[in-house]
Amino acid sequence: MNVLYFAWVRERIGLPREEIETEAATVADLVTELCGREDRYAAAFADLSALRVAVDQTLSDFDAPLAGVREVAFFPPMTGG
Repeated sequence: MNVLYFAWVRERIGLPREEIETEAATVADLVTELCGREDRYAAAFADLSALRVAVDQTLSDFDAPLAGVREVAFFPPMTGG
């Protein structure tokens, strides 16, 4: 699956995107798996209330299932004008 990182999430992790293989059942499980990789992931995901997630380009929750998902994107909340 493709995992995309935007704004300060990308800056903390150091990558705009990566392709990963995972057995994670939900987005939250994926986050736990990523945090176990390196400190930079743990720093990026330290406060999930400061993050939003989209699954296959649809805004989702962290308890969203990942079965059949091709893309997960993490980004900070947006403000508009």
